[in-house]
Amino acid sequence: MMRITRIFPSLKSLQLSILKNRTVSTSVKAATKSADISSKSQKLVGAWLLGCSGMVAGAVIIGGVTRLTESGLSMTDWHLIKGMKPPRTQEEWEAEFKRYQQFPEYQYVHRELTLAEFKNIFYMEWFHRMWGRSIGLVFFIPAGIFLMKGRLSSSMKKRVALFGSLLLGQGLLGWYMVKSGLQHSADDVNIPRVSPYRLASHLGLAFLLYTGLLWSGLSLVLKPNALEATRNLKKLRGMTHGTKALVFLTAMSGAFVAGLDAGLIYNSFPKMADRWIPDDLWALSPAFKNFFENPTTTQFNHRILGISSVTLASMTWLVSRKVHLPPRARLAANCMFAMAWIQVGLGISTLLTYVPVSLASLHQTGSLTLLSFAIWLSNELRKVPK
Repeated sequence: MMRITRIFPSLKSLQLSILKNRTVSTSVKAATKSADISSKSQKLVGAWLLGCSGMVAGAVIIGGVTRLTESGLSMTDWHLIKGMKPPRTQEEWEAEFKRYQQFPEYQYVHRELTLAEFKNIFYMEWFHRMWGRSIGLVFFIPAGIFLMKGRLSSSMKKRVALFGSLLLGQGLLGWYMVKSGLQHSADDVNIPRVSPYRLASHLGLAFLLYTGLLWSGLSLVLKPNALEATRNLKKLRGMTHGTKALVFLTAMSGAFVAGLDAGLIYNSFPKMADRWIPDDLWALSPAFKNFFENPTTTQFNHRILGISSVTLASMTWLVSRKVHLPPRARLAANCMFAMAWIQVGLGISTLLTYVPVSLASLHQTGSLTLLSFAIWLSNELRKVPK
């Protein structure tokens, strides 16, 4: 009996020892695998994500020029594969032009448009769509390769899946937006334009995708900074995140300004037709529609948000002067501060000159650039994982 009692504790100890060894072995393998992914693939995956973010930024810029040149409604159908081939023969071009003539933009705006002029706006929209398809190839093909080779961590797999979903949704939302401009308007204005709600959604989704790609890419490529935890650093982090959010919100309000052609009214600054607050600010009923459908209100809101953005960016820069930052983070703060004021200057110039294509395109590009610097700064200030 005594011998059996001694054997059982020995067996129990042996089982615990084996279980402990297995746990340690599993942990070591997991740590080794994580380290292996980090050392061999981190920079490569990060560079790929940054490249994709750059292509999304290009799509935003090209899309802005497409809208400003009134080219977005020149292609009246959408086919994933068939749409990649533009007309080539004279007969194909004439057939495409005849199809375009059946829609409101030609009937109310471009009745004097020649075939040669139609080719110009058609190619602008075609290039925008081809750029979008190119983003899909640049994203999904490497994503599949990285996944098969096991170079994506579990958290990165989830992010890549999210980015892929946003990219697909962006393409579908783009066509959904274009369709709204191809329909005959129910009002008496007879000026064909895409729905400002769909335009803002399309731009907002592009900005969200860009933000996610840029943040993830920077997190993999840039080494985190070891910053001294102080009250000013905590304040700086919060203000930087607030600047990002406000810049994003200002860009979305700009989409409603663009969708309603609100930049073509009240072309004065700082007052609006010698008034600080215009008379027709609440012309629509119910009141909430003024924020999205009243050109006066959308421009007024964009002005307020723009001034608020540059104010917060400047305050953030002042707080950053009180924090001991490494050179890279200091550069990011300086770039964000400078770009905020450049963006305000571009916005005022665009308004005063009645929205020329060149300035308006630079203004939209400026919003993305300002957001990029804010993302870069917040990435530099991120907490180092323990």
